[in-house]
Amino acid sequence: MQATITTAAAGLSQALKRFEDSAIRTAQAPLDNLAEETVERLQARTAVAANVAVLRTAQDMSRALLDIKV
Repeated sequence: MQATITTAAAGLSQALKRFEDSAIRTAQAPLDNLAEETVERLQARTAVAANVAVLRTAQDMSRALLDIKV
C-alpha cells in the first residue's frame, strides 16, 4: 500500500511540474507552439486527476482494512 501512495505522490508531483513548466513556456512566448502547450497542460491535468484518484482509492482501501481489523 505504501508503494502505491509513494508512486501516486511522485506522479502527482511530476504532473504539477509539467503543468507549471508549460504555463511558464506559454507566458514567455505565447504564440509559439500554443497548441502543443495546450495539449501538454491538458495531459498534465489528466495525470493530476489520475494520481489523485489513486491516492483517494488507497486511502479508502486503508480505511476499509482498518474497519475490518477493528
